[in-house]
Amino acid sequence: MSSFTFNTVPSLIAGPGCIAQLGEVAAQRLGARVALVTDAGLVKTGLVARALTILEEAGIAVDVFDGVVADPPEDVVLAAVAKAKAFDARAVIGFGGGSSIDVAKLVALLVRSGEDLPEIYGVGEAKGPRLPLLAIPTTAGTGSEVTPISIVTTGAHEKKGVVSPLLIPDIALLDPDLTVNLPPHVTAATGIDAMVHAIEAYTSVSANNNPVSKALAREALRLLGRNIERAVHHGADKEARAAMLLGSMLAGQAFANSPVAAVHALAYPIGGHFGVPHGLSNALVLPHVLRFNASACEDTYAELAPYVFPDREGKVSAAAFAEAIAGLCGRVGLQPRLRDVGIPQDALPMLAEDAMKQTRLLVNNPRPVTLQDARAIYEAAW
Repeated sequence: MSSFTFNTVPSLIAGPGCIAQLGEVAAQRLGARVALVTDAGLVKTGLVARALTILEEAGIAVDVFDGVVADPPEDVVLAAVAKAKAFDARAVIGFGGGSSIDVAKLVALLVRSGEDLPEIYGVGEAKGPRLPLLAIPTTAGTGSEVTPISIVTTGAHEKKGVVSPLLIPDIALLDPDLTVNLPPHVTAATGIDAMVHAIEAYTSVSANNNPVSKALAREALRLLGRNIERAVHHGADKEARAAMLLGSMLAGQAFANSPVAAVHALAYPIGGHFGVPHGLSNALVLPHVLRFNASACEDTYAELAPYVFPDREGKVSAAAFAEAIAGLCGRVGLQPRLRDVGIPQDALPMLAEDAMKQTRLLVNNPRPVTLQDARAIYEAAW
């Protein structure tokens, strides 16, 4: 066994209806003044009001920041930090999708530590300390509730990550009932995102790829592969929703310790420049990166195939695995080509150049990616 480290959330609460435990948990672990970070869309669903009622009945004062947007820019993060400071928050709750939880992580860190956001981009730059932090995901995709990563859009289009064990929440509360009303296209995109996390964690060439992450990735793919179509096309199926949320969390634990690679590196510029949701950005390049990696991943993709596609008999080649994944993306209703989401062909060189800046991710890919390779992958995806 080679040496490795594995970090994850210290406390996990999961199960249908477990949002009802929020007040008790917050009173015991967070204290009397809490900043809740979310987005305006979730407020409209009534889920935030329900959480506020539970917290207020427990005697907790709550200040809500609902200005989170997809791929949150720096100014959103700083506005949330300023609001939490003005409220004198003693703890933070991230409630929503990956963007809300990512912002909440940074609020908990920056309010307490006083660090400057531009100074902590990268791996291990954040020094802390931070406020107590609880994460409640309402999508089954990012796994942010168990990861040490927050992604921020800097400048006009570039995405940068803050990566530090300090960002792992103290508590993750997973209630699949909160995901039942997710629209089909969001369910599909976030579900594929979670599958990408598991696939890339399993095949990562990071020195910290480890047997725990591999085991979690396999189980994540078993849950996700067997339930994503059901969750997309029959959204009220609570068993499918629960399986997706658990699979997403397991995939998050896997890639939090065995980092993702080229799919994410090529997806980030798509979201940054064209506003394509992160999960869909991943799906658009996923089959093409799998095909590119096939020569280096013949055995590993064959190992993963039965977990995603249990009905296939015999050994599945890496090429067949890539085609099967492309077919799955189509069956859950995701657009197959970059042109389908409004990306012009003359933008591909720019996307390739930006993807090559994601060195933190590309170093983990099982096959080295050059600028020419990135351009070819985008051309294939266009």
